[in-house]
Amino acid sequence: MIRHSRVTEEMSTLALHCSGASGRQWRRLQDQGAGAIRVIAPDLYGTTGAGQWPGQHAFSLADEAERLLSLPGLQAGRFHLVGHSYGGGAALKLATMVPDRIASLTLYEPSAFHLLQLMGPRGRAAFRDIERVARAVADALLSGHYRAGAKSFVDYWNGPGSWDAMKPERQSDVVRSLPKVCLDFRALFEEDTPRSVYGALRFPVLVMTGEFTPAPTRVVAEALVSFVPGARRLSIPGAGHMGPCTHAEAVNEAILAHICKAGRAPQRRALRLEAA
Repeated sequence: MIRHSRVTEEMSTLALHCSGASGRQWRRLQDQGAGAIRVIAPDLYGTTGAGQWPGQHAFSLADEAERLLSLPGLQAGRFHLVGHSYGGGAALKLATMVPDRIASLTLYEPSAFHLLQLMGPRGRAAFRDIERVARAVADALLSGHYRAGAKSFVDYWNGPGSWDAMKPERQSDVVRSLPKVCLDFRALFEEDTPRSVYGALRFPVLVMTGEFTPAPTRVVAEALVSFVPGARRLSIPGAGHMGPCTHAEAVNEAILAHICKAGRAPQRRALRLEAA
């Protein structure tokens, strides 16, 4: 295991989990980064720790992000930001809301599906692919056949047979998260941050994908690397969409290296652009 020098003492790392999981997803990052970074890994809406979205208006990524900014340890100063899948989409939104406060951004297969519409025929085909998954989950929720929706969701991201291989208690966790999964999909599809905002980001960005990533998140990763100045892409050998769990050591080492390098580099000022 690589030893990483300590990042600025007062700076935290906010790590956001994928849909259907919880902040516990990042426990191994906390362990591997002990002595180098301080990890804040909150539960997002839809989990036991955060509770359900209260429903006062249509849910958006900004709603998720605004709640996070009120967490202890994140109310002032700069911080590093990490996100996986839906957590990556939420992290990207948060980064565009407070760019001057972001020290670095690390994303593993972020589900920023709105970017697919900007990527030509391949992007539109990938959008239709993930839209079918979202529709299957929503139809299952409306019909009451929750387990069918959960199975479609899990097997798409993890491969056929993954649902059947899960422990019953983990299956129950995913079933309980289904209403929020539907909200996540809608928020990711409806996000309207323009391309120009990503082009104005001036902090270090690392976008990771697995060797066996699905088309939608692969094209999103390509989009971000082309839109964000200086963004780097890294592929994790042997990993799929759930690389932060199945290949945690390799993924976490890449996260830690990126954060520690950013912590030693001079910070470039983020440009602020009005949304078009």
